[in-house]
Amino acid sequence: MVESSYQVPEADDPETEMSPESVLRFRVEGMDCPGCARKIETAVSKLSGVGDVSANVTAGSVVVTPDESLPSERAVSEAIHRLGYVVVSEQDISNRRAGAGTPRWWQTAKGRLVLASGVLLTVAVGLELLFPVLGRWPFVAATVVGLVPIVRAAWQSLRGGDVFTIEALMTIAAVGALVIDAAAEAAVVVFLFAVGELLEGVASSRARRSIAALSDLTPAMARLLEDGEVRDVSADTLEPGDRVMVRPGDRLPCDGRILEGASSLDESPISGESVPCEKQIGDDVFAGTVNLGAVLQVEVTRRASDNTIARIIRLVEEAQEAKAPVARFIDRFAHYYMPAVVGIAVLVAVVPPLVAGLAWSESVYRALALLLIACPCALVISTPAAIAAGLSTGARRGLLIKGGAVLEKLGSLKVVALDKTGTLTVGAPRVTDIIGVSASDDDVLRLAAALERDSSHPIAMAIVERARQASIELPGVHDAHALSGHGVGGSVGSSYLRLVSPRTVSELVQKNRTLGQRITALETSGKSVTVLLDGERPLGLIAVRDEPREDAGAGLASLSRMGLTGVMLTGDNPRTASAIAESLGIEAHAGLLPEDKARLIGEWQASGRGPIGKVGDGINDAPALAAADVGIAMGGGTDVALETADAALLRNRVGGIAELIGLSRATLRNVKTNVALALGFKAIFLITTMFGITGMWIAVLADTGATVLVTLNAMRLLRYRFDPTAS
Repeated sequence: MVESSYQVPEADDPETEMSPESVLRFRVEGMDCPGCARKIETAVSKLSGVGDVSANVTAGSVVVTPDESLPSERAVSEAIHRLGYVVVSEQDISNRRAGAGTPRWWQTAKGRLVLASGVLLTVAVGLELLFPVLGRWPFVAATVVGLVPIVRAAWQSLRGGDVFTIEALMTIAAVGALVIDAAAEAAVVVFLFAVGELLEGVASSRARRSIAALSDLTPAMARLLEDGEVRDVSADTLEPGDRVMVRPGDRLPCDGRILEGASSLDESPISGESVPCEKQIGDDVFAGTVNLGAVLQVEVTRRASDNTIARIIRLVEEAQEAKAPVARFIDRFAHYYMPAVVGIAVLVAVVPPLVAGLAWSESVYRALALLLIACPCALVISTPAAIAAGLSTGARRGLLIKGGAVLEKLGSLKVVALDKTGTLTVGAPRVTDIIGVSASDDDVLRLAAALERDSSHPIAMAIVERARQASIELPGVHDAHALSGHGVGGSVGSSYLRLVSPRTVSELVQKNRTLGQRITALETSGKSVTVLLDGERPLGLIAVRDEPREDAGAGLASLSRMGLTGVMLTGDNPRTASAIAESLGIEAHAGLLPEDKARLIGEWQASGRGPIGKVGDGINDAPALAAADVGIAMGGGTDVALETADAALLRNRVGGIAELIGLSRATLRNVKTNVALALGFKAIFLITTMFGITGMWIAVLADTGATVLVTLNAMRLLRYRFDPTAS
């Protein structure tokens, strides 16, 4: 399949979609190891118009970035097909999900090769025992037959411009073994190679299914309401504006908005939050969540290809394709590693007989064994396998990380800067005080609510809600506008009104002693104050209070136990910020405009206090999120969390920050372990093979065994256990 890197494929064109950057993405079957990925990258990179190509084993995808002109989709597909791989469409994937499923291991080409090689090897052993006169010929036959698909793959890679492939080295080693009269060992090596390739494929498929399983959360069918009738339709055919019925116990087939009914929903598939959420008419709901209570009627707001689960899957797959710095380094190392080992093998074959008088057959045997451990598959897969597992585990917990590079940075953070409103606090402030100065309390509330009527800021919503509860009729406002970082303004009748923070009119507050004392008293009690002005004349004050989240203290304590420093950055006044910070035991910086937060983060980075992570809503904190080493979106809603910052917390809890960093650190530890295992295996068996201690079949076991071992070690992250005290 080819799809956009940034846009969602439309239902009527599942095969192809172009992003503004014209990035092509292909779904590829049969790409189970780093060697497969390298062969595809080499072949596709030689096509006209290709600037960069990245094949990702765990995602099962190939991404092509054009150079100048867009490469032909057909040409890329044919180049991949010539190597023996299959380009599949999204429809094929959907059909398997609906019925056929993934083929069993014995139904795959690699599975059939294992069975054929095993049978031939068994027959060869039996013939040798029953008919010794046949000598080595049964093993020669077993080797040749088993080599056929391997030689074919080597030839396809050679035509694509890739000389140093594991199939080519295996072919040379097996044929060489036949030449030096080691036919039995050649047959065993071919069989073990086939087993190793199969195990790699099984392990890779398991890693891939950990992401694909998310799509199974969305039911295949939906109950469509149309003309008073209910009928079952495919969930993929739902369009925005359709109305569906969701019964108790059913999973929602779409993203939508409740039109009728009220119920509690299990949103753990999306956010990882185990506590059901109460939903009523007008609330947004998401595909894959479970209706626990009453019957709901839901209006579809997004196509299946653009619902929340589809976007999470797409984001995680794109994150897998974004290679971490350590993965790029290993790829560069592997590029030189294989030719270097081949060079060493040539020296091992030639030098000992000429210098030390070693038998040519023995030196050639050792060289052939070296060829079998020249493939860097275990080393190359060590990093992407761990990162893919980490990203998948995070996605199931509602922790989204946009790529391996972000994951590496998360694990190295020293300071986490957090916004106050909606992050450390509930984000639902309530009006506590209305104080008229030169106008009545009701007039102050009426005019302030009129100015804030169209704002989505939490304080604005609190003021409007208070006016609604008091049944106050709001006047019309002309030319309403935001005063960047300060408040709002607009005209009511002939008066130009402003609703701003005391800091904005500090000179006026200093001149009016009574006004200043009232503001100080309110702020000292932890309340946020806004001043309503008619021109330069204060009409009154409105105070609101936003309580800290219940989980804020535990979440910050978890960060502290991990050796991280939590800091609160807020535009609120110092006295209110101090009251909140003191209750949470956190350092605070108050009275900051959005650009001040970005500047402060830059100063910390310059002074060596970083790396810095910034947690905010993803909208108001855009400059600070961009300035930080890692920007983490929280409290901005699902849409914003999916599209902004470097990482996002769908669970919307402070404890999720510690979980995010803890998972990143665990993933990095896993990567280091995998690299050590891969290099350790290679180093040990390179030495033992050079000195004739281990033979060819041990070399094959070492190579494929190391690859399977690091993959299985990476899969342990799929069972990662989060710290229960963080949330």
